[in-house]
Amino acid sequence: MSSFRIAVFASGSGSNFQAILDHVNQQKLDIHIELLVCDRPGAKVIERAEKAGIPVFVFRPKDYISREMYEQEIVNELQKKQIDLIVLAGYMRLVTDTLVKPYYGKMINIHPSLLPAFTGLDAIGQAYKYGVKVTGVTVHFVDNGMDTGPIIKQEPVDIHEKDTIEELEQNIHKVEHLIYPEVIELIAEGRVRLEGRRVSLYPKK
Repeated sequence: MSSFRIAVFASGSGSNFQAILDHVNQQKLDIHIELLVCDRPGAKVIERAEKAGIPVFVFRPKDYISREMYEQEIVNELQKKQIDLIVLAGYMRLVTDTLVKPYYGKMINIHPSLLPAFTGLDAIGQAYKYGVKVTGVTVHFVDNGMDTGPIIKQEPVDIHEKDTIEELEQNIHKVEHLIYPEVIELIAEGRVRLEGRRVSLYPKK
């Protein structure tokens, strides 16, 4: 079993979580998913995790006085599990310093656009409505802003004239499910270096 331990944060159906899990199960990704963190009891991603025997930490944000309070509880869980990397995969909440400070450079997010274009919610819809010819997928380190952290890897996705938004969503998700496990592998193998805003990727030795 790999000694590189990740926690996945998700709020919805968990398609990216499943893609990562599939890569692990197919021995394409040598890491261990130690924990799923979810802020929505009843989300389908919980079912996916439980089926795979992965521990789940579920919470309701409204049960806490502040975001910092539930994030501190999350940090406690992460430290218990000795997590090496936090992987945000459709986690629909901004994070505060409570989480960012202890895990800066060890927390990544995936966003369905070529950042810095189309930040925030509904990035696919934003790009489609704007009429751009190329959008894509970005994996970046997480900082205090909304989709503003240092960029690790980007992959373009063409928008063809006759594409529906549903077809564009499918094309984006296909790329997400390939690029995210690739980046996790790069980090697990120590092939990613963060210096300021610049991220360098290194080949296998």
